[in-house]
Amino acid sequence: MRTRQWMTLLFSTALVLAAPAVADAAPAGAHPGEAEVVVSGLQGAFGSTVGPDGALYVTEGVAGQITRVDPRTGATSTVADCLPKRIFGPGGATDVAFIGSTAYALVTLVDASVPGAGGTSVSGIYRIDGPHTCTVVADIGAFAIANPPRGGFPVAVPSGVQYAMEPYGDGFVVTDGHHNRLYQVSLGGRVSQLLQLPNIVPTGLAIVGRTLFLAEAGPVPHLPQNGRVVAFRLPAPRRPGSLVASGAPLLVDVEPGHGHRLFALAQGHFTPGQPPGSPADPGTGLLLRVDRDGGFDVVTDHLDRPTSLEIVRNNAYVVTLAGQVVRIHNLHGRAGSR
Repeated sequence: MRTRQWMTLLFSTALVLAAPAVADAAPAGAHPGEAEVVVSGLQGAFGSTVGPDGALYVTEGVAGQITRVDPRTGATSTVADCLPKRIFGPGGATDVAFIGSTAYALVTLVDASVPGAGGTSVSGIYRIDGPHTCTVVADIGAFAIANPPRGGFPVAVPSGVQYAMEPYGDGFVVTDGHHNRLYQVSLGGRVSQLLQLPNIVPTGLAIVGRTLFLAEAGPVPHLPQNGRVVAFRLPAPRRPGSLVASGAPLLVDVEPGHGHRLFALAQGHFTPGQPPGSPADPGTGLLLRVDRDGGFDVVTDHLDRPTSLEIVRNNAYVVTLAGQVVRIHNLHGRAGSR
């Protein structure tokens, strides 16, 4: 759930990307794709970003907080504890982003429209004003209720299930994995529909210049052939977009890396018959690298229900539903094809 906007894009058959200047070298002898747990015990970990100070910031939906993680040492500290706590499913704080030095959080499934949950909070974007003070910037849930999607798919939660956000223009682009659409949200609180999609379950996104890369999990049961990365042109994206890669089970994030590479995160195998919104089977997640033939190469497998991906120089940081942050070393090593 990427929250840094990359300003340069040359997109034809290859991606030319610049990496952020953050000190995070892999230890000597680290094997390509080697995974290492750097943080554990987070409560409802879900979304993440790299902040202006080079640290990782992770949402904890159960605790209603944002946690800072030192990417070199794994040391953690609470940045804010003022967000609505999770009351239903994968709700609560699902993503975090910075505009300048100010942090913002995306919160979902906490309002009164969520069936049987008893929510009383706003589903939308909150500004972090201090460790104990959060301010609602935009009520996305209210907009969704007043403007229901028109995609021909069933809707169980009128306010939607917002998954990820990315800074763009004077605010953010936000994905809604339940209403299958993209919102544009301003810092002044204006919410508008940027794009209505069919039942493809949009999840993570990344913006590179004027190109928006979108991860699609595909409808339940999230078959690998429906897990795709698609590119759209901003400011007025149009369906169906340009296919970048496909073949990932329950795709949840996409992230540009250094050296002509685009990476994706798959949560893994989804057991048929599970209710919509259920996570993949434990230990089946994958960190993937987009290949030149429209498919994916496996960088690391056996990840436990990953939700969010950040790349810092040559390493990846993966947030998992198990409350961990996993560092994956040496992304430019060899990977096996899928």
